[in-house]
Amino acid sequence: MALLSCRHVCFAYESSHVCENIDFEINEGDYLCIVGENGAGKSTLIKGLLGLKAPCSGKIIRSPELRGNEIGYLPQQTSTQSDFPAGVFEVVLSGCLNSLGPRPFYRKKDRDKALSSLEKLGILNLKDCCYRELSGGQQQRVLLARALCSTKKLLLLDEPFAGLDPLVTADLYSLIEHINRDMGISVIMVSHDIKGVVKYASHILHLKTVQIFFGKTEDYLKSDIGSRFLGGQADD
Repeated sequence: MALLSCRHVCFAYESSHVCENIDFEINEGDYLCIVGENGAGKSTLIKGLLGLKAPCSGKIIRSPELRGNEIGYLPQQTSTQSDFPAGVFEVVLSGCLNSLGPRPFYRKKDRDKALSSLEKLGILNLKDCCYRELSGGQQQRVLLARALCSTKKLLLLDEPFAGLDPLVTADLYSLIEHINRDMGISVIMVSHDIKGVVKYASHILHLKTVQIFFGKTEDYLKSDIGSRFLGGQADD
């Protein structure tokens, strides 16, 4: 059974369909990138996968092994978030909130998990730093560590490279590849950097309010839509 799948899903906004005929699945170990122009329905689909928006038709099906509160999520960074006045360890530890249930306090295993996430992403040395004083790349690593505290199965990343310089972007690509391949965590990532993602993603989902492609990256590169969208960059 797939870890997560959409079956003929449609979303509507103010009585108009904004995302139609979405039909795909992601299995353990997959690295799926969702691409498409602005207004294609990517953000709407993300909300649906997170359970924040119900489809008007079709079904979103989770494996019994993947509960709704076990999806690690890294949202788009905003200026308000980047200026958040909290310590790095506090930010990462907050990724354990969904697992607390009615308990109001973090447990030792939650703190150990936060420390482990920091160590896995190579930023344990930043544990006692103030989040807003970090660079953009460091902040994204902290938010990735936070997302890892929420899951052992699936990460959902929404434009994680927005506003970052090329060197930091390349570093984050390598880090996400490590999370996917070495830690065995499936990844769903929204990105406008199609030239970058085709080097790493195992599958591509291309939206244009309707789904126009889903399949392996190698097949996307050979397809007409892939060639048009890449603008001849696939062979660079």
